[in-house]
Amino acid sequence: MLFEEVKILDSDRFTDFRGDIFTTYKKSNFEPSLDFVHDKYSTSRKSVLRGIHGDFETWKLVSCLYGELYFVVVDNRKESDTYLKWDWMVLDDKQRKQVLLPPGFGNGFYVLSDQALFSYKLSYPNEYVDANKQFTLKWDDPRINIYWPNKNPLLQKRDNSD
Repeated sequence: MLFEEVKILDSDRFTDFRGDIFTTYKKSNFEPSLDFVHDKYSTSRKSVLRGIHGDFETWKLVSCLYGELYFVVVDNRKESDTYLKWDWMVLDDKQRKQVLLPPGFGNGFYVLSDQALFSYKLSYPNEYVDANKQFTLKWDDPRINIYWPNKNPLLQKRDNSD
């Protein structure tokens, strides 16, 4: 990953003929000051692009629990040397990688599989940062110039550049 502040984590997992068992969170693996207080999940179908959102207070631990995603991270910290730079990786239910995003980074994804289940574990130093308090970077913002696997994804109004 381009950003040294963003951490890619491997999940502990055990696989046998019955299936998998894996760890999604273990408090001792994180700094004591990092306090996750809210979990969210989103389900999406193929060709959905969930746009680049974030805020300047929240840490996010994210992963793809089912399916396969083209996952994008964008630095939105104006004082950073990597401001508006982006990087990507595939997140899926085979490798079970997790991504730890600090405040100021936005993330979005495009669904490659028929269905996907995305997990967000969030920390809030004060209170829940609702959508109207988050930043949104347009998926096709020419300043960022993200490569997406589809030029005509399924979008919600918030993420559409029109």
